[in-house]
Amino acid sequence: MGIVSTAERIDARTDPAEPVETGLLTVDLGALAGNWRKLASRAPGAECGAVVKADGYGLGQAAVMRALARAGCETFFVANLLEGETARALAPHADVYVFDGVAPGCGPRLAAAGLRPCIGSVAELAEWTALGAALGRRLEAAIHFDTGMNRLGFAPADASAVAEAAVGIEPTLIMSHFLSAQLPDAPVNARQIADFLAARAHFPGVAASMAASSGVFLPQRPHFDLLRPGYALYGGNPTPGAENPMTPVVSLSARIISLRELGVGDTVGYDGVWAATRPTRAATIGAGYADGLPISATAAPGKAAGEAVVGGRRCAFIGRVSMDYIVLDVTDAPEARRGDWVELLGATIDLEELAGRARTIGYEVLTRLGRRYARRYVGG
Repeated sequence: MGIVSTAERIDARTDPAEPVETGLLTVDLGALAGNWRKLASRAPGAECGAVVKADGYGLGQAAVMRALARAGCETFFVANLLEGETARALAPHADVYVFDGVAPGCGPRLAAAGLRPCIGSVAELAEWTALGAALGRRLEAAIHFDTGMNRLGFAPADASAVAEAAVGIEPTLIMSHFLSAQLPDAPVNARQIADFLAARAHFPGVAASMAASSGVFLPQRPHFDLLRPGYALYGGNPTPGAENPMTPVVSLSARIISLRELGVGDTVGYDGVWAATRPTRAATIGAGYADGLPISATAAPGKAAGEAVVGGRRCAFIGRVSMDYIVLDVTDAPEARRGDWVELLGATIDLEELAGRARTIGYEVLTRLGRRYARRYVGG
């Protein structure tokens, strides 16, 4: 017998008609576009932009931006230069703002790509002004005021001086960011709006933006000229504690790859943090923390764990979430079979529940969804 290559052995045992993925992430681009329209409808006097940083909140920047552009979105926000260059390639005529501002060494590439940095420091403003002078034009930018986050931005009290120093650039937006917009009764919201209005007064005729996802729903309606939603676009709840007004965008399923019977006292996973208290049927699925399922959803005595839906029944995670695998208690789902799909996120378990069971937030879950899943885009 001759030598057979590894590739030939793989080809011989793989039927191209058979699905080989163990995880499937489905993104409903129609729902995404619908969420953008719903947010835009809440502020008919303002433009609705979109935050597409972190690879479109983990769902694929290219697919997300194309769907939003088709829906009518003309302004996008990203975190850094590389995301901005990707956005520019995808949307050559859109306005693209970069939250990082003029990060050290990035100015020439920002200008070459026609990106608008969100400037929030004297050093950035000086660098952007000097670059514009060298290029023979006033470069466009947003001016970022810090009204309470203490991360990035000028102090509102310095707005007059900033306006004077900004004569060498072309401000296209004045912006700030809420720190507690998800709490509509938080007194800090009104204070931030007042500080922002005072700063904005020094930039007459320049568009203003303050509302991200939760800010769109605040009773003060601080919509100004431009909304910049992110999380809500992707189906996250911008109004925690109330019914989610957004349409789900993401569903996640994984396959059962192994089944076994456990006796009383048998443990599951690293360090044996979970032990069976009854005869248990266990199913291992091909997804773990490398795929974005938080290790904090691990099951242990006295601690609620993550769940999956198997044959219409909720089944708890048992043992520790590991890099590639999660084990489920499918004792009460006797129809479960090797190769079956189970729901981790979808019609039964929404983003907020999955995050809550892992003691984290939906933002983290979305942005950590792994690249190993097969991805399916529907509705657009």
